[in-house]
Amino acid sequence: MADRSSAGHPKWLRRFHEPEPGAPRLLCLPHAGGSASFYFPVSKALSPAVDVRAAQYPGRQDRAGEPFAHSVQELAQGVFDALDERDRTQPALFGHSMGALVAFELARLLENAGRPPAVLFLSGSRGPSVERTESLHLDDDARLVEEVVRLDGTDAAVLQDEELLQLVLPALRADYRVVETYRPAPGPRLGCPLVVLTGDADPRVTPDEARAWARETDGPFECHVHPGGHFYLVARQQAVLAGIEAALRRFAPGAGAAL
Repeated sequence: MADRSSAGHPKWLRRFHEPEPGAPRLLCLPHAGGSASFYFPVSKALSPAVDVRAAQYPGRQDRAGEPFAHSVQELAQGVFDALDERDRTQPALFGHSMGALVAFELARLLENAGRPPAVLFLSGSRGPSVERTESLHLDDDARLVEEVVRLDGTDAAVLQDEELLQLVLPALRADYRVVETYRPAPGPRLGCPLVVLTGDADPRVTPDEARAWARETDGPFECHVHPGGHFYLVARQQAVLAGIEAALRRFAPGAGAAL
């Protein structure tokens, strides 16, 4: 199905399927090197019962001509500015890997604006209080590709095609810079529910590092550890989506107008 932009927000937000009236909304934030289309299967599986939207970051696919963002906060602000400030509906947020950091900063902006997320799903990411010095974005292309292969997050055909590889490497490097230089500003703890998901064999995140997200909220907290590595959510899609639907029923029992 063709990628259709959300009405009024063609640059930052995508909606692939029409939801039923009153469906709870789920705004998805992609991982490093990822794009909105990563969440097409999520939209297909959850629609029309859930109104799934996905963010499209600058510097990739149809936004390839735009400069990359320089920080997690810049990405969060871009998504926030694309939302209709007149709409007071509380969306749920789902972010994987880098997207979890973007979702966290977006949740901060939403809470500060008086429309906290119904629930914040954080996947494949260490809590921001976990400090680890990393500088992969400064390494050469071969080392960057090696890391992508280790995480099993990119189609092998892309990595074996030099022309395609040169198209995706700039976005990957820019996103790794964004992640590795991320430092959250001091601020109050969130009040919304946090649901953390991670893989038990993730080489970048241990279950304990994922559970550190509990320090960021005064609301309900859950952590679900799935079998698998950094992209456990691809192989475990059915179980992950069932968990999302269950959490939406608990925390977002009513939603409204479009973003």
